[in-house]
Amino acid sequence: MKKLTAQQLREMYLKFFESKGHKIIPSASLIPENDPSVLFTTAGMHPLVPYLLGEKHPAGTRLTDVQKCVRTGDIDEVGDLSHLTFFEMLGNWSLGDYFNEEAISWSYEFLTGKDYLAIPVEDLAVTVFAGDEDAPRDVSSFEKWKSCGIPEDRIFFLPKKNNWWIAGKTGPCGPDTEMFIDRGQPKCSENCDPSCDCGKYLEIWNNVFMQFYKNEDGSYSKLKQKNVDTGMGLERTLCILNGVESVYDTELFDTAKAKIEELTGTHYGDSPEVTKAYRIILDHVRTATFMIGDTKGIVPSNVDQGYVLRRLIRRAVRYGRQLELPAKSLSAIAACYVDKYAYYYDELAVNKEKIYSELDKEEEKFSKTLVDGLKEFNKVVTHIQGATFPGKTAFRLYDTFGFPLEITEELAKENGFTVDVEGYNNAFAEHQKKSSVGSEQKFKGGLADTSEQTARLHTATHLMQAALKKVLSPDVSQKGSNITVERLRFDFNFDRPMTAEEIAEVEKLVNEAIAADVPVTMEEMTVNEAKASGAVGVFDSKYGEKVKVYTMGGFSKEICGGPHASHTGELGHFKIVKEQSSSAGIRRIKAVLE
Repeated sequence: MKKLTAQQLREMYLKFFESKGHKIIPSASLIPENDPSVLFTTAGMHPLVPYLLGEKHPAGTRLTDVQKCVRTGDIDEVGDLSHLTFFEMLGNWSLGDYFNEEAISWSYEFLTGKDYLAIPVEDLAVTVFAGDEDAPRDVSSFEKWKSCGIPEDRIFFLPKKNNWWIAGKTGPCGPDTEMFIDRGQPKCSENCDPSCDCGKYLEIWNNVFMQFYKNEDGSYSKLKQKNVDTGMGLERTLCILNGVESVYDTELFDTAKAKIEELTGTHYGDSPEVTKAYRIILDHVRTATFMIGDTKGIVPSNVDQGYVLRRLIRRAVRYGRQLELPAKSLSAIAACYVDKYAYYYDELAVNKEKIYSELDKEEEKFSKTLVDGLKEFNKVVTHIQGATFPGKTAFRLYDTFGFPLEITEELAKENGFTVDVEGYNNAFAEHQKKSSVGSEQKFKGGLADTSEQTARLHTATHLMQAALKKVLSPDVSQKGSNITVERLRFDFNFDRPMTAEEIAEVEKLVNEAIAADVPVTMEEMTVNEAKASGAVGVFDSKYGEKVKVYTMGGFSKEICGGPHASHTGELGHFKIVKEQSSSAGIRRIKAVLE
């Protein structure tokens, strides 16, 4: 197999699918646009949900991209061989065009072809959907893999929990086929297959054959069109191609790793504990760099994406203390990533000073919190009777001061106590349960939600942004949006609270546009044509060659891909229910349609 750099792999993948008639589209933001169902773009399909549901994409029916993604569900696994919170996903897409046989044929060609990855066929194993009451056994994919040259004993039928893909609880979904590298180690048992976690098999690619929509009641309905959604993890693929043990041993982390060694005098690999600390710092600082440097740039806060960013930075600080990492080191490590990635993601170069500043501020702030947490620990210890440190208290130290359980256990041991881990886990589980319930209520809707009320609120957001530009400043622009069926939330740049008079004037302008009952029209045009026409476009880097421009009379003209009403008169009465600070220099409006 070929040894490749990250850039060589990106270029090879995109050019291969371009040769198969795919249009190359840019990565979307890490923050899903107008999609409150998730905090981050966790897969390449998120920006494309409307088109998977049948809406026409300006670039056509065959697409390919490299998408920035963040997943934090496995944050506690970061530090092992393969888990990352930020990663790049190579993808190719069919929107009602080709289906599983073409997708499998091209996957096989790219994986094994001598001009491409040149992976020996004997090193590959694949899985296909075994079938159940919701969908039939995927015999077609099995036969296609066999005809390509994969032996039958290396094609595994697996159930829905292994070979069915959906981004959330509801939405576009379908059976998938997954491709694995057999790492050559012996089977752990007679039943060892790619679903096993023993390490023999490492997933490299996933082709999803989207043909269903999962409804809220758990039933499945057929989509208007059959789609193909694929994803190949860049970091894992580099790891395999270059024959290194972990994703952290690829060239993507080399300069940042060297910087930590320089700053601490330690060496990656000195011990399992040191290696784990290195990997967590390497991962979390890289993710934070991309979050802050994103086109919709996030800053640390106590809610939503900002909370996740804060947790990552503080976790990096905690593990940095284990290596005696000097103050303000995270920004120095981040600079390594800006240098490494800016040629491909130019937003990092544009926002580099903001990246360094936010990291320095948060690191300084948390260093003080750590001191407060230690004081709290020492105060609690003096009142404990017996030899057990309470689990609920251990969780409070984690939740309030950011102390991970292992630090509390270490401190407790030094003071002659053992931590009630079961009590900690119960408190943690209860916290997660409450958070999950809150999230389910908070993040209803999303791009997959094309209901009339969501479309009306989405349309109202356009009118509100146009009104804000008139009332406050032409320089006002969107910094984030979150729409549910109950309300809209809109973040924008402005350096002070709005007055009551300004809020009333914005409401008045929006309601005048609604009363005018003008049609909402859509035209496809190039980005340059859209700008020349006066259309508002907030996040240029995510646009392809052609975009959709929605016009509402003389009130609003904006580049957008979300659902819309057909006339402004359908919206009802617009009312702002709250105007508040979101973060430094960013205001937040919550509004409803009555």
